[in-house]
Amino acid sequence: MKRANYMFVTGIDTDAGKSIVTGLYYKYLLSKSEKVITFKAIQTGCKDIAEDIVTHREIAGVKLTKEDINGETCPYLFNHPCSPHLAAQIENRIIDPHNIIKAANRLSDRYDKIVIEGAGGLMVPITGQYTSADFVKDYRIPVLLVTSSKLGSINHTLLTLEYIKSRGIELSGIIYNDFPNNDTIITDDSYRVISDFAEKMFCDVPVLRVPVVDDSNSCNTDWGLIKKWL
Repeated sequence: MKRANYMFVTGIDTDAGKSIVTGLYYKYLLSKSEKVITFKAIQTGCKDIAEDIVTHREIAGVKLTKEDINGETCPYLFNHPCSPHLAAQIENRIIDPHNIIKAANRLSDRYDKIVIEGAGGLMVPITGQYTSADFVKDYRIPVLLVTSSKLGSINHTLLTLEYIKSRGIELSGIIYNDFPNNDTIITDDSYRVISDFAEKMFCDVPVLRVPVVDDSNSCNTDWGLIKKWL
């Protein structure tokens, strides 16, 4: 596996905004004429096609690819909206992490960069006692961590950062999602606190702020700061 070709987008929880961030990052890379595709490792709670892949394409303003239609961009799709390990158990299936990376590797024959969106946070079980954190650690994939402005995000973010550091996982950036931005005082303060802790813990890791998405501001984030991968 060519390590530099992959980026893994994870969140502090299931509603942090991973799909929006993945779509915006994808849109940015396309605007730079990169040969890139997004990839949903595991999708639960839908049928036929991964809903998050559809979201990525809609944000980027492109049609579904032939790989999307053929299921190549989401190797594991489950009906029940729950943790991957439980969704697989309900359908009497087994998730093999090696099959996930094999599917991504097949795409790397056609694309230079692959943005992988995870399921939930880093400690979500993929199967048994194997988590998303184990996956990115085993295959040495750098991580983008998505956090948000909602109450509780500071605690969840700092705990995740501590775990990333303790496991020796490569952190390429932190994406602060302004949504829902119900209170600008809380939103601004959370961004400041998270940025200060990130500087203390990782020194050179950028904290990029994504505004609540609409057509006028969806590309304003300075993705170019994520230099470890670009």
